[in-house]
Amino acid sequence: MERQGRKAGIEWIGRDGRDPAIVFLHGIGSNAASFGDLMPLIPEGPRLIAWNAPGYGGSERLAVDWPTDRDYADALARFLDALDCDRVIIVGHSLGTLMGSAFARAYPDRVGQLILAASACGYAVAPGDDLPPKVAARITDLRALGPAEFARTRAPRLIFDPEANPALVARVEAGMAQVDPEGYAQAVRMLAGGDLEANLRGVTVPCDFILGAGDIVTPPDQTERAMRALATTGQTPRRIDIAGAGHAVYLQKPQDFVQALLQLIPPHADARMPSPTGGHHG
Repeated sequence: MERQGRKAGIEWIGRDGRDPAIVFLHGIGSNAASFGDLMPLIPEGPRLIAWNAPGYGGSERLAVDWPTDRDYADALARFLDALDCDRVIIVGHSLGTLMGSAFARAYPDRVGQLILAASACGYAVAPGDDLPPKVAARITDLRALGPAEFARTRAPRLIFDPEANPALVARVEAGMAQVDPEGYAQAVRMLAGGDLEANLRGVTVPCDFILGAGDIVTPPDQTERAMRALATTGQTPRRIDIAGAGHAVYLQKPQDFVQALLQLIPPHADARMPSPTGGHHG
């Protein structure tokens, strides 16, 4: 990538350009590098930033054992301050939708638009309560198997038609194998306590959705729940479904994902962004 570094304890990659920056927030088993091949497909103009969330890659873990999505949002605010980045367009994927919506709710003046891909609704568990079994298994499996075997068993579920896409599965697996068990455990607890619908009922910035049509990790019902919650604010969100893509939608269909972004981000957000064309709305 053209730029990479570390600010306010956060590791990042990106590309220089004009503000408002487009900020990419990765999911629970991923990292900033997963956006590395996507960025060159985005036309020159906007500044691009992808962070390694706290506890991922070279980014410092959060200080609390059971963080909330607001803790990640506050870390994002400090990071953007360190980059002199005031106003942004947030693109959150999976767990990143919880972080992004929390940021938009807490810092509405800093967000021009929120785009949520593969929305993860969370479980709304109170900190300290028992984790739902499905969520707890993420931590116990990682500790029992180790990152490499954990990634090998989970990666195929993130790709639509994994048997026909071994290279994509391998890429997802390689990224997931890099997780730090303690940073991952913090993120799992945040997922358990997260409540995307509650966040979106408090969001005042424009928000739209992208979904891999073959996503079995965060299937369409989660996006539908999120859209209904947002609709209570009076918004009429747009949703773009990308055919032939699973949960790792921007890895499996990068060109289609970029086209979706270009449809959803208004041209006035940056003078060099093309006008929307084509695409499929779900």
